[in-house]
Amino acid sequence: MSRYLAWVFVREKKNKSGTVSIQIIDKSSGSYRVAKTVGSSSDPDEIAYLLKKAYAIIPTLIGQTSIDFRSASTREFVQHLRKVKTSQVQVDGPEKVFGKIFDDIGFGEIKEELFRHLVITRLIAPGSKLKTVDYLERYKGVSIDVSRVYRFMDTLQSSLKEQIEQITFEYTKSVLGGKISVVFYDMTTLYFEASDEDDLRITGFSKDGKPQNPQILLGLLVGPNGYPIGYELFERNQYEGHTLIPVLEHFQQRFDLSRPIVIADAGLLSAPNIRDLRSKQYEFILGARLKNESEKIKEQILALSLSDGDSAVLKIHDDLRLIVSYSDKRAHKDRKNRERGLKRLEKNLNKGKLTKSHINNRGYNKYLRLEGDINIQIDYDKFDADNKWDGLKGYLTNTRLSTKNVIENYNQLWHIEKAFRISKTDLRIRPIYHRNAHRIEAHICISFAAYTIYKEVERRLIVEKIPLSPVRVAELTKTMYTLKIKIPETDQWETIPFEWTDEQNLVAKII
Repeated sequence: MSRYLAWVFVREKKNKSGTVSIQIIDKSSGSYRVAKTVGSSSDPDEIAYLLKKAYAIIPTLIGQTSIDFRSASTREFVQHLRKVKTSQVQVDGPEKVFGKIFDDIGFGEIKEELFRHLVITRLIAPGSKLKTVDYLERYKGVSIDVSRVYRFMDTLQSSLKEQIEQITFEYTKSVLGGKISVVFYDMTTLYFEASDEDDLRITGFSKDGKPQNPQILLGLLVGPNGYPIGYELFERNQYEGHTLIPVLEHFQQRFDLSRPIVIADAGLLSAPNIRDLRSKQYEFILGARLKNESEKIKEQILALSLSDGDSAVLKIHDDLRLIVSYSDKRAHKDRKNRERGLKRLEKNLNKGKLTKSHINNRGYNKYLRLEGDINIQIDYDKFDADNKWDGLKGYLTNTRLSTKNVIENYNQLWHIEKAFRISKTDLRIRPIYHRNAHRIEAHICISFAAYTIYKEVERRLIVEKIPLSPVRVAELTKTMYTLKIKIPETDQWETIPFEWTDEQNLVAKII
């Protein structure tokens, strides 16, 4: 019995004594030569072990073997290589790397193979489902009809979403040491490449700058360092401030979460939210809008004399504190932003683009005033008065955390902003091309699972101190190839992996 690998193969030679010798045979010169006898035995288990050992030795022997291109067998093999089709060269890096992490997280429990393909492809070649199908066929040799993908997406929300969220939650909890004591919540808009609206997709204000496109709201809940917990979708006409409590209660009941400290930015700061959070005994840290405070509180804030890095505490209610901090760096940024906004107003005013409809409190329009019936001017006194607020930042909290810990916890909100950025750029969660609500929900669910894998890749890179980003890892996996080739001597197919580069070998450390 023998198994060929190019011109080197393993032979099981039966001896007169009844034992079997495991030999590595080299026929690169045209004649058979015993390159190495690995061992002999009559025990089937021992023989199986020797066979595995022999195949492990072969690569080192091949590296030492000089190729005689004059030999008939070598010329025959080279001729065979010339007949290799491009379809026999396949990309196996994404499956080896992201497929391994997919399984490690627990997504391998989901036996639907199409879900696996869609999630991994979202990490490697994000795009429309048509492009996904094309990628799978061209580079993975997996032929899937796009109609099958759509049928799967029609049922994913009802059949798999809860399982996907449960796996993700258990993963995040394990990464965070078994307990989630702090959660971060934020909203973003996702737009569609379609002109018509429906009950879910409605045009309006867009954080992507696409107010003319139908949109939905995505509410994302993450733990420290941006590890995912869950998400919810809302109609675009839903006020984002009304989404916080339902999402918190949903996941608290779903995962039996103890009441974590809730951290959110000023966009979710409203009297009803604060009242509900307090009545439901949630602890929270919210970004404060200092200029929207009462006149009494504003006088107290402006009376503070804070240097760079200083902070002060103002008592709002018995259990409610307003922490005010000052930063020179923030002051410089605030001033630059105001000056940039003023220049834009001046430019539009000179071009006659400003009308009465622009006189509102949105952004830097607050510096406009109406003189008489039609004369619009810039209120420079109001602009100059705003410099008193440059560098000031407010945090509203009912926690017992120290001022330093409140600020440090709030400053982790950038992780959720990063999560949105990763989803929108690296994973290209938007624009969304689907119209069917079930497919929209499935698209978000697939992207959520892909983000979970992204975060685990990022975590492993940090642990292993590998100077690569998850995006670079994805790029490197696209050039990890295997060659499927039929060996002439045996007429059997062999899958031969290409040797990885030094950079690709760094990736091997995370799997």
